[in-house]
Amino acid sequence: MVERLAHGSTSVSELARPFGLSLPGVLQHLAVLERSGLVTSKKVGRVRTCRIEPAALGQVEAWIHARRTEWERRLDRLGDHLDELQAKGGDANGERE
Repeated sequence: MVERLAHGSTSVSELARPFGLSLPGVLQHLAVLERSGLVTSKKVGRVRTCRIEPAALGQVEAWIHARRTEWERRLDRLGDHLDELQAKGGDANGERE
């Protein structure tokens, strides 16, 4: 849904079409996205139109970047540790070969 909304505003029924979900099901998903601030919607008559909030996507991107940076740092430390073990002639369990 987020991917579709990234291409522009759309009605709930249009948004539901490719997913094969009921309108109540789509509305539940949209409610979660709205509470998170990623999506806003406006009802005009009987049509509810949804759109993505670009500023919120920037916050999500920053959060993901921070997680990625932390995991890269952890994996680098693990790689260094494994290199040290291998240099000492041990295997990954700290046992000598």
